[in-house]
Amino acid sequence: MKRAIFPGSFDPITNGHYDIIKRGVKLFDEVIVAIGINADKKYMFSLEERKRFIEEAFKDEPKVKVTTYSGLTVDYCKEVQAKFILRGLRNPADFEFEKAIAHTNRRLSKIETVFLLTAAKTSYIASSIVRDVIRNNGDYTVLVPDSVRITSK
Repeated sequence: MKRAIFPGSFDPITNGHYDIIKRGVKLFDEVIVAIGINADKKYMFSLEERKRFIEEAFKDEPKVKVTTYSGLTVDYCKEVQAKFILRGLRNPADFEFEKAIAHTNRRLSKIETVFLLTAAKTSYIASSIVRDVIRNNGDYTVLVPDSVRITSK
């Protein structure tokens, strides 16, 4: 089975993430959306909310699983027997950052990183931008899947 991990904090999942996952399921037998837990990071959405947003967005896609993990991504890949890490690239800065991580991961393990370029229509979207729009009462709904519904923040 060709299994890939798509790691991230997904605070919240964006239309860019959604696009990468949808395209990833065409390449892999299973895509595990792995929400990383970082105790030092302050999130806008709880882990449960972030997980629910993703699960609901992909409720009709059996090839997508949603999990949480802590520690090194390569260790989690070994735990779930994933041989690939899926990453999206929005711009050259993303590439430089992700390239260093991919080289490190390959040095630590035999796990390959597969990069997909984001679609032009979503390449400007970042979770940090979405959070800023939410904080300032803007229309965040055009930036995220329908499953991201905020009752109050």
